[in-house]
Formats: sequence, structure tokens, C-alpha cells
Amino acid sequence: MDRSNIDKIANNPEDRVLLAKLWDKINAGIRRSIPANTCFLSPRELEMARFLFGEEPGLIPFGGYGDAERKMLVYLPEYLEEDSLYEEDSPLVCLRAAYFDGDDLSHRDFLGALMGAGIGRETVGDICVGKGCCDFFVTAEIAPYVLQNFISAGRTKLRIQKIPLKDAQIPEPEIKEIKDTLASLRLDSVISSGFRIGRSLAAQYVSAGKAAIDGLPCEKPDKLIGEGAKVSVRGLGKIKLHRVNGRTKKDRISVIIHRYV
Repeated sequence: MDRSNIDKIANNPEDRVLLAKLWDKINAGIRRSIPANTCFLSPRELEMARFLFGEEPGLIPFGGYGDAERKMLVYLPEYLEEDSLYEEDSPLVCLRAAYFDGDDLSHRDFLGALMGAGIGRETVGDICVGKGCCDFFVTAEIAPYVLQNFISAGRTKLRIQKIPLKDAQIPEPEIKEIKDTLASLRLDSVISSGFRIGRSLAAQYVSAGKAAIDGLPCEKPDKLIGEGAKVSVRGLGKIKLHRVNGRTKKDRISVIIHRYV
């Protein structure tokens, strides 16, 4: 761990401020041998934090469930097990917002309503919308405020309650499976196949800074990606290179791509 690495990792002043805050929080916990945690981080921010702290023992990304996209970075001293993160004194809380299931609310509706209630984005983790209810994760510090003040999303009234983390309902994403063959596993080729657009247009999206691989921005159309990588493109959506099956008789690469719809 070296605080001077902040300047090497940060791409802009906002990154430097964020990394300095993360350093102060985690390092304080390590020095005192007590639990410590950051705010919720995007995949890109979490990756920067990993570079900053390296292989420091006791650091765990945690978002309330295994496949969470937004996670805290948590430091647990050696006397605590990871299961302790699911107990009553967890640094994050799961809240359930119940509403009339005839109302069709989206992730955007809930996020907009939370921001409109004065709740900072860094205090909110994943938002999991189901039919008639939405389970979402917030920092333990902000939870009492949310319980009192988050009463509606648009014109839809909400009934908010705290639930155990292990009771969170995580809906299965809707996926369209695409089977294709590619000349290579270049980023622009995978985007072209996954979103059914021309490769030159896919390359333009990437070069314009609109693409990310596993949350990390990438502006190189010829970047090779591996099996399991998730690719998001602003304005198009998200895909996953689900499986690479090997070469065909025509020496192309057989792949299965999942597009989230």
C-alpha cells in the first residue's frame, strides 16, 4: 500500500479526491485493526481502489449479494469472518419498497426518486426492481433517513421496510442469447455481434469513449476480450461474452453472447 500511487491511478481531479477519501477510511481501519468500509463504488472505481490497495489482506468487495454491480470495499480484521457482513451491524442495509403491482416502475424511476429525495448516489448500491416491490441497498448510516423520507417514486406511493440481507430478492435478468462466429475477439467485433450493428459503427462507439469492459472504460476497438467479460455501451445497453466455443471449419471463433434486454 502506497498513498503516492493515487496520482498514478487517477485520471482526473475527481478520481484523486475519491481515492484520497478511500485511502483515509480504509487505512484508518487497518491501523486500528477495526472494520472499515468505503461508500458504494462503481466497477471502475472499485478497480481503481484495488490498484491502490493491492493485495492487502482483509479487503473484500461487498454489495449485499454475490453478483452486485455496485460494491463497497470493506476491511475486516482477521478476527472477523466474511459472514459477519450479513449480520445486523453490516455496513450496508437492504430496504424493500412495496407498491401497487399494477404500476410499472423501472430502475430509472427508483434511482431518480432517491436522488430527488436528497440521497447521494454514493450511498446507494444496486437497485433490484421486481413486480410490486423493489429491493435496494444503502449504507447503514443513510438507512434511517431513507426509511423516513423515501415515500414515493413519481406518483406511486411506496411502503419501505428494512429486511435481512439474505432475504433480498434479486430478479433474474432478461437475456437474449446470440450465437455467432467472429473473426476475432476484438471489442468492436463483439459489440457488432451483440448489438447487431456494423463493425465500423461499433468501433466509433468505442473510440468515442462510450464503451466499458467490466466497468472499465476502453477506447481501443482492437482490445481483445475474454470469456465472461461484460461490455456496456452507452446508448445501446449491456452484453456478456458468455462462452467461447473454439474454431469452426472456416477458422472463425464460435461464440455465445448474452444481451441484457
